[in-house]
Amino acid sequence: VAKASTRIQKISNNISTEEILRQAIKIPGVKIDRRTFLQKELLGRFPQSVVEQAVNERPAAANISKNEIDELAAKVIQYETNRVSCISFLTGLPGGAAMIAAIPADIVQYFGFILRIMQELAYLYGFPELILDENNISTEVMNELLLFLGVMFGVQEASAGVKVLASTISRTVAKRLANVALTKTAVYPIVKKVATKIGFSMTKQIFANGVSKAVPVLGGIASGGLTYATFKPCANRLKNCFGMLNLSNPNEYIRAELQNTDFIEINT
Repeated sequence: VAKASTRIQKISNNISTEEILRQAIKIPGVKIDRRTFLQKELLGRFPQSVVEQAVNERPAAANISKNEIDELAAKVIQYETNRVSCISFLTGLPGGAAMIAAIPADIVQYFGFILRIMQELAYLYGFPELILDENNISTEVMNELLLFLGVMFGVQEASAGVKVLASTISRTVAKRLANVALTKTAVYPIVKKVATKIGFSMTKQIFANGVSKAVPVLGGIASGGLTYATFKPCANRLKNCFGMLNLSNPNEYIRAELQNTDFIEINT
């Protein structure tokens, strides 16, 4: 185990956050189609007209309450947590030398699920579609992913960046503003700080998860348990952050409509 720990530490220290995300995007099933996802989650619970408005704008704009959004978010978090924990258990079964060889693939797999829950929560709470181009992901989208990841790993500055990001989103159409200069200038300094702190947090988690796989069979149990214990709190942090935004508050859309003004993300 000691020898394995040393090798895992070297691997975890040399992994770039951005590179892990780029590799994770390539995994089949990681990219979530916003329209399909929202229709699947909302149909059967809300009238067709409400679902269509939620898809064309965002759930809160269709007067879907925050409690209802929170309930849906909790359901998808539990679903993704169960799936990633099961896979982590299975990949942890071999143990020993086989475990060391599998670590990079396991890390990418884990972050594939991180990307899935990021997208699902973002769409429920009102963010527009994240264009995850596996061949050439844009700087703007990577910045968003890093901010969301920062929130998940408990980086304090990341929440402020998410609020700035939310403030650039239009009230009526689920598309990005044409002028992305604001996002670049306002968010980029925050992203730089967040990326550094994410790297440190990720190194610790990757190391702990890798060492947990060192013992055959027991490694699978430890790995699956550790994944369950880390993934769900990470997802809940992002859920809670998104839930504090006016973007997911139906009352803000009603206020803007009554006052005939554009929706503005103001956080108190």
